[in-house]
Amino acid sequence: MRHTGPGIAGRCSKWRAVMVHTVRTASLLCAVGLCALNAAFSMKICAFNIQSFGESKASNKKVMGILLKEVRDSKGRAIQALVKDLNRFDKSNTYSYIESERLGRKTYKEQYVYVYRNNVLKVKEQYQYPKPEVQGTNDTDVFSREPFIVRFHSPTTLMKDLILIGQHTSPKSAMKEMDELYIVFREICRKWKTEVLFWKIPNPTRYTTSCLVSLRHTLDEETGTCVVCNQNVMILGDLNAACGYVTVKGWRAVRLRSDRKFRWLIGDEQDTTVREKTRCAYDRIIVHGREIIATVVPGSAQPFNFKETFHLTEDEALAVSDHFPVEVDLKPNHRYLLRSEL
Repeated sequence: MRHTGPGIAGRCSKWRAVMVHTVRTASLLCAVGLCALNAAFSMKICAFNIQSFGESKASNKKVMGILLKEVRDSKGRAIQALVKDLNRFDKSNTYSYIESERLGRKTYKEQYVYVYRNNVLKVKEQYQYPKPEVQGTNDTDVFSREPFIVRFHSPTTLMKDLILIGQHTSPKSAMKEMDELYIVFREICRKWKTEVLFWKIPNPTRYTTSCLVSLRHTLDEETGTCVVCNQNVMILGDLNAACGYVTVKGWRAVRLRSDRKFRWLIGDEQDTTVREKTRCAYDRIIVHGREIIATVVPGSAQPFNFKETFHLTEDEALAVSDHFPVEVDLKPNHRYLLRSEL
């Protein structure tokens, strides 16, 4: 292995915040990461699917020198080791993490993990999307691993609140799970009371089209009310949203794609895979909300090719993950950062 620098963790620790889902720190299999740069720069949000992050990988110094996302560690020691190493490397800041329960239909389990810097981000609320009450049917049990949602307060950026929905879809049901994320989004808006009610529709069936398209609001079919969610929401993770797992016809039925209020920051032309023989945009970042869309630094959303950056062979990179992390920068609140520096 030719890389001799501080690796992904070191790269993140140079910034003002870290939340786990980035290969620029130390890695996990399915976490979500937030990294904020110094006062002159933006905050970076990263998502990274790290394969089978458990005790074995956590004890591998070469891998830990590069890695950070979704965890497969029944004893919970890997993420503890990761954050401990991160705090040891960056002694000027302290990092914490928040993790989901262990998720999976059978014996294979995974976790979502968010790692963040304490002086930059504050956890306001968290929510583990529930399993259906009646399990085992294709109609109700959509997710192989239910999303884990966290609401953060972010005083260092132009927007103050941000909801992150981390998701790792099953390849076999990727399109169905992506469409179901639209329902998750709506439920979160209701749960955390971020929907604005506009008007009562006298005939919901007749006015559905105008509510959804012309007015760019959403029709709540239960109440017959035209509503809009005014929260900053980011959906991110390994959605398996490319190549053999999606179809042109299937895309039309995915509401996250057809609803123009959602912006897909990682495009279909991107490659988020490590192997040279594949070119697929499996990993995505999707945002909703005028404020967060305006806060995104143009051109900043992209995969991070750690293989190229750290001069690794393909085998060395695959020891970390077969995915590249995806990342995006958010514009800073210069007034807040200036006050913090004084």
